[in-house]
Amino acid sequence: MNSPTDLNDLSPEQLRTLAAELIAQVGEKDRELRYRQTRIDQLTHEISILKRLKFGKRSEQLNAEQASLLDETIDADLAAIETELEQLQSDTPEHKQRQQPKRASLPPQLPRTDIHHEPDDVTCLCGCQRVRIGEDVSEKLDYTPGVFTVERHIRGKWVCKTCETLIQGAAARHR
Repeated sequence: MNSPTDLNDLSPEQLRTLAAELIAQVGEKDRELRYRQTRIDQLTHEISILKRLKFGKRSEQLNAEQASLLDETIDADLAAIETELEQLQSDTPEHKQRQQPKRASLPPQLPRTDIHHEPDDVTCLCGCQRVRIGEDVSEKLDYTPGVFTVERHIRGKWVCKTCETLIQGAAARHR
């Protein structure tokens, strides 16, 4: 085949021959594409038929024993739903109004400052040493111009094992 710069040098008869060759090549490609698309459509149809045979309604039928098990579970589920609905209806709107939503926690990427509030003395009135059993943590968002920080107030819980008295560090007074 000639390059486009050589087309100017070709005679009209040569140009007609070249155009006929190109049309024939395009026709061959078009026939090949149509054949391939037809074959793809045929295989897709066969796959869908085979899937329907394997996974269709006929293969999923239940026998009588299985159906009775399903009925029992449906009855149990319906009874559970009914009791739950009765409980929800018995709740008064006043009770729902008293519940307050829990605040979302502060983002973990903010810098945190821990402030510990512990009792002055860990010796109990009975003379025994108190043991730390846990802590309460409250977080307060603080803003210094241009910077957000979080103050974590940690109040330790201390208990005497002998007389079973519990003390806790005083709560922080927030501004």
